[in-house]
Amino acid sequence: MDFHSPTYGKLSFRQMFGSLVGYMSEEPDQQYHLIIGTDSLLSDRTCFVTAVIVHRVGHGGRYFYRKMFNRKMESLRQRILFETSLSLETAGLLSAELSRNGHSELPVEIHLDVGPNGDTKRIIREVVGMVTGSGYLAVTKPDAYGASKVADKHSK
Repeated sequence: MDFHSPTYGKLSFRQMFGSLVGYMSEEPDQQYHLIIGTDSLLSDRTCFVTAVIVHRVGHGGRYFYRKMFNRKMESLRQRILFETSLSLETAGLLSAELSRNGHSELPVEIHLDVGPNGDTKRIIREVVGMVTGSGYLAVTKPDAYGASKVADKHSK
């Protein structure tokens, strides 16, 4: 599982995690949020981008992203459910690693590319239920910048 960073370039999961923890260690008295969001772009195949953002509240942050391609998924519902499952998979890996490294108190948010307007409004409850049932905070549009801004930027 390779990640990319505008700051560090291509990183393995372990290197990405080390950079994330290193960033938090620079200013340990600050408040941090870990945000995970996935977006997709449909073309002849579907491009999925999962972003991992460490937000130093009030002072910016760093982000990493992973890009993968899958068969063409024309069903919006299927794409949103797959985006959610990719975010949950990444959150699970990060949460396990955070617990092993003494950072289990870090709040983890999953930003979902769904909102009260448009075609995705019909599946909000379903994906929010998936996320909250897995123990994470679910954030939807217009506040879901992890998916709708950061991941979207790299899905093009």
